[in-house]
Amino acid sequence: MVPLTIDDVLPLEEYVGQRNEHFTAHIRYLDRYRRVRIGPRLTLLFENRQTLWFRLQEILRVARLDDPTRVQHELDWYNQLLPSRDRLQAALLISVPENAGLFTELQFWKDIDGSEVRLMVGKTSIEGRLLTNREADVSIGMAHWIEFVMSVDQRHLLSDFRSPARFRVEYRGYDHDSQVIAEDVRQSLLDDLMLSDRDP
Repeated sequence: MVPLTIDDVLPLEEYVGQRNEHFTAHIRYLDRYRRVRIGPRLTLLFENRQTLWFRLQEILRVARLDDPTRVQHELDWYNQLLPSRDRLQAALLISVPENAGLFTELQFWKDIDGSEVRLMVGKTSIEGRLLTNREADVSIGMAHWIEFVMSVDQRHLLSDFRSPARFRVEYRGYDHDSQVIAEDVRQSLLDDLMLSDRDP
């Protein structure tokens, strides 16, 4: 998938003036194509060029970053999270209950390594793998990024819509399945894989 470059970044003042429009479009896109909820506390948001562009613009807005060197540093970071050949990348969002503190809630999840999150396609199970986390991202509700590495056979199975697909989490008593992945979401993930086939 083509990396983001500094030419893709809107200047701060221009982005701030258009933020409401971008925010509305972003939420609509996530809900239709990129978001999968797993139980009451976890949500997977699958990343691609469009989602990471918005995430980058928000980080630059919140931190008031406009120095080209620092902007490039953020670009380098987020480009690591783009889907790549046979790999899907997702942010794992943790919902914090109103009566729980952020630190306490994140401590519960501190030992997760990604293998507890699985993509189930028919009877096939594809384990996730924790990529990384950053304290800077926890402040906007982000704790972890997970990738799912798929074989050719697993990709073929995912493309067969007759086989139901869902996500499962089993971690310290938090055992939940997502609903069957909607066709729009599933096709969007397949599109990611197809675009990543063009990677050098």
